[in-house]
Amino acid sequence: MATFTIFGTGNMANAIGGVLAAGGADVDYISHEQAASQAAVVTGETVILALPYPAVAGVLESYGAQFEGKTVVDITNPLDFETFDSLVVPVGSSAAAEIQAALPQSRVLKAFNTNFAATLATGKAGEAATTVLVAGDDVDAKAALVAAVTAGGIAAIDAGALSRAHELEALGFLQLTLAASEKINWTGGFALNS
Repeated sequence: MATFTIFGTGNMANAIGGVLAAGGADVDYISHEQAASQAAVVTGETVILALPYPAVAGVLESYGAQFEGKTVVDITNPLDFETFDSLVVPVGSSAAAEIQAALPQSRVLKAFNTNFAATLATGKAGEAATTVLVAGDDVDAKAALVAAVTAGGIAAIDAGALSRAHELEALGFLQLTLAASEKINWTGGFALNS
């Protein structure tokens, strides 16, 4: 059975955990308070960082040793939340690339950042089926995450190498700014037609 530890207990954490649990995975959560006390133990073989990007550095500092040998899934969109007008990672890089650099003994994947919680919970982005895009350099880690997501009833696609996280974060950034400015609905967003 696939095992996941999700850092976060917000809408995205619960929506992702719901999909994974529906597919038969064992899912546990570490709340902000538990992470801050550094008392929580990471039990999952896959760790999902369902946190705002500014919170990631603290988690990596406190729990990075426990992530060694594990798959770490970055769902963040590294927006400048003060202006909502730019990303805060170096040009040409991504949050996922920065996390991989900080965790050289882990397999980092980018996923879920182009989905809203409501689209994961309902399986629909507007009238289209929800699809999770997964990028990473480890083929087996990507295949395992894609299998866990599809077992939970949501489509998932291997979107390529971890370098593709740059484009996924740009897409997530655009989708978030459109939703925040009420040009699209939080139950909609971008969808794929096959």
